[in-house]
Amino acid sequence: MDLSTLENKINQKFNNPDLLKTALTHRSFLNENRAHRLPHNERLEFLGDAVLELVSTEYLYRNFPNPEGELTNFRSALVNYRLLSQIAKELGLEDFILLSHGEAKDTGRARQVILANALEALIGSIYLDKGWEGAKKFIEDFVLVKLPAIIHEQAYLDPKSKLQEMVQERLAVTPIYKVISESGPDHAKNFVVGVYITDRLIGEGAGPSKQDSEVEAAKNALQKQDF
Repeated sequence: MDLSTLENKINQKFNNPDLLKTALTHRSFLNENRAHRLPHNERLEFLGDAVLELVSTEYLYRNFPNPEGELTNFRSALVNYRLLSQIAKELGLEDFILLSHGEAKDTGRARQVILANALEALIGSIYLDKGWEGAKKFIEDFVLVKLPAIIHEQAYLDPKSKLQEMVQERLAVTPIYKVISESGPDHAKNFVVGVYITDRLIGEGAGPSKQDSEVEAAKNALQKQDF
């Protein structure tokens, strides 16, 4: 696997290329490729998650005088799997991750989680190869650069919180969520959830869990703003 294209894109030349290869190896790949000599990326993901959180926390502490609660919301927006999977896509990680045939066919939330985990593993591999400063520079260049847009768009407020804030401000009531339908086997459920003001449906969303469906319903209601 030639990773020089990826190294150029992330501005990193690895001293130990095996660290980068490991960061891109999903557990499922090893189940189908027993002869693969490198481990999967979960230990690097564990490390990268901690490095990402600490770099983000230090940056926010040094650059924003906001109270702790707001800083926590900013950090949560920076390290959530949706943003990390988006960054991974922008970097082209999807083209390099080693997956089983089954996992390679997955789309939606499952694919987002795989991409986000791979990005955290990548951060862990950079930390081991380049140290704190190398990992910090990568996070500044590709993750923290998203912060101005997050703050401007108030993306640090999750859709449910944002919707509740708007509805309470306008109507002095709290939106409620109800499952409209659910389908599929236990291992692959699909839920459709509606968000209501009293008995009036203002948004609808679908997903593999009730929580994901509620978030999608809130997003839909925020887009329509029919309240």
